[in-house]
Amino acid sequence: MEKVVVLTGAGMSADSGLKTFRDSDGLWEGHDIRQVATPQAWEQDKELVLDFYNKRRRQAHQADPNAGHLALAELETDYEVTIITQNVDSLHEQAGSSHVIHLHGELTKVRSEKDPSLIYDIGGDPVELGDKAEDGAQLRPHVVWFGEPVPRISEATALIPEADILVVIGTSLVVYPAAGLVDLARPGILKFVIDPDKPDLVEGSEWKHLPKTAAKGTPLLVNQLLEG
Repeated sequence: MEKVVVLTGAGMSADSGLKTFRDSDGLWEGHDIRQVATPQAWEQDKELVLDFYNKRRRQAHQADPNAGHLALAELETDYEVTIITQNVDSLHEQAGSSHVIHLHGELTKVRSEKDPSLIYDIGGDPVELGDKAEDGAQLRPHVVWFGEPVPRISEATALIPEADILVVIGTSLVVYPAAGLVDLARPGILKFVIDPDKPDLVEGSEWKHLPKTAAKGTPLLVNQLLEG
């Protein structure tokens, strides 16, 4: 069975009504990312950061997978599919995808601020100041903030060279280390990018560009692959 590796970004979730992480004005839901998505922000105002992610978690919990998510789950009928996502929502899993690697963490989980291995699944519930892990430390969002290492990047790095087909959906490929993953693909394999705008990093004739949103372009590509 051929291996398909799919790299998804904010555009995938945008079609489900979730605001993209970084807009053109550098704000996320009206907040400067430095106020809510860095270790320094956490140390300066934990209550603000918790409130921000509580709102994002509630929004994500209310969102539904779009046609793009559902199509990728359907692709598993004929292919071995791994999704490497930069998104922190669980829409891929809700759609039925069985192998999803979250590079930047998951909104549905929290962890001890002292011991990263103490992780708890909370679904769509809020986290308040004073909510503690079993080690007595404050619970923090289980997300990768700017300036923090990306724990699962090595796992993703090992998967890309094994791909027979590489698909990039809804990401501008400007945030590293995720952006560097496409360079690890074997030459000569099928490569597709689904995005209204073609990312600069996938220039070249080997890439087939579908200039559509994730919800519209992904089902088209999946149907093409399933029909062989």
